[in-house]
Amino acid sequence: MKKIIYITALVFLTSSFTVSKRIEALIAKEIKSIFSVETFQKKNISISNDISENLPQKITDTNFYKIYNNQKLLGYYYFGQAFGKADYFDFIVIFDKNLIVSKVKVLVYREDHGGEVGSKRWLNQFSGKSKADNLIYQKDIAAISGATISAKSMTNEINKLLKTVQILHQKQVL
Repeated sequence: MKKIIYITALVFLTSSFTVSKRIEALIAKEIKSIFSVETFQKKNISISNDISENLPQKITDTNFYKIYNNQKLLGYYYFGQAFGKADYFDFIVIFDKNLIVSKVKVLVYREDHGGEVGSKRWLNQFSGKSKADNLIYQKDIAAISGATISAKSMTNEINKLLKTVQILHQKQVL
């Protein structure tokens, strides 16, 4: 029995840190749409341990990338997770080359309730925000009836990401 639990936990952990081909395809579609390109290259952003340990949002070699087309920097994207009422949901934030949010999209929402957090209209509130912004739920970002926990969580995750981007920009990593 312990062996089954161990194997299940191992499979869960390894799968939670990889991005499926389906998710990669969704991300590629959004990037191509935002930057009006047919092809692009992504390059992960390397961050030293001394900078990484002080960031509000954990940045790894699998969640934050520079986006290039013909060796010209187009922008950046971050793949993250936020917590709903009982489960995590996956989202991306696409930044332009000036680190202004171009788009936020929920890729996978795993709960029965609160899926309104993935609506384009609600997510458009984050577009145009920059590293200088500090977003306040119900003031800067509208509340969603029936998705309070997910909406607050998403707002908090975006805030942590904006603060992280600000630090990385100050440290000249971006």
